[in-house]
Amino acid sequence: MAIDVAKLAIVHYPAAVLRKRAAEVPAVDDGVRAVVQRMLELMHAAPGVGLAAPQVGLPWRLFVANPTGDAGDDRVYINPELTEPTREAESQEEGCLSLPDVRAQVARPRGITIRALGVDGEPFTETDDGLLARIWQHETDHLDGVLILDRMTRIEKIANRRAVKALEAARA
Repeated sequence: MAIDVAKLAIVHYPAAVLRKRAAEVPAVDDGVRAVVQRMLELMHAAPGVGLAAPQVGLPWRLFVANPTGDAGDDRVYINPELTEPTREAESQEEGCLSLPDVRAQVARPRGITIRALGVDGEPFTETDDGLLARIWQHETDHLDGVLILDRMTRIEKIANRRAVKALEAARA
């Protein structure tokens, strides 16, 4: 499948690709690396701290992240797997580039371990118990077709109803 990388853009809810489980990336090649570069550009321009391939319309298990905003802190996770979540959970406000103007308190394990391939195709493992752990979990949700809408309380759904309806109307 030839991808016009220059045309990749952040897709908004209710795009169908955001609700599907993404497929593993079979090989890390120049095409994948070009997509990664474009995703990093889009993430920084938004600005955001993470961006998953489904958010640019690609059904791939891949995401990029940058917890600090510094270009030297860009990270790439291909075919990630999360393991060893801590028992301690923490609730923090999250937003999503595919759900502009929607914010919610989301409870997630404070710490977690990730195994993935890097942009070089080499496997690596990292563990974190801060913002990066939260980013990993949020972006992995995207790879599984899960949105922060699915993690909201009933009151948060009511509070965000207008923004969600506006996104749905824009897509109709």
